[in-house]
Amino acid sequence: MKTVLVLSVVLFFQTQAFAVEKQIVNLEVTTQGFTPKSIDVKPNTPVVLRITRKTDATCSTSIQIPDRKITMELPLNRSVDIDLGTLKKGQIRFGCGMDMMDGGQILVK
Repeated sequence: MKTVLVLSVVLFFQTQAFAVEKQIVNLEVTTQGFTPKSIDVKPNTPVVLRITRKTDATCSTSIQIPDRKITMELPLNRSVDIDLGTLKKGQIRFGCGMDMMDGGQILVK
């Protein structure tokens, strides 16, 4: 029994040592569109966009991220998480689902 407990503790700490923290980036949709318009993230680390639409006075009721083949509805006054996975260096553009307003960019550097 003691051996099982020791092995469990060792495995737990080894798992924690390899756990990768996600970068959670907050993004809002306001009357000015997506804010902030430019987001900096680290490469090779999982990224989650947490988006809250705070207005009905815009066409941004959904978001599209063409490079990741993502289109998602954005309910009013509720946060939506979009898991982008691990990103490589570069730029990823995003915008409204209708592609009618200037969106923004994620800079992976």
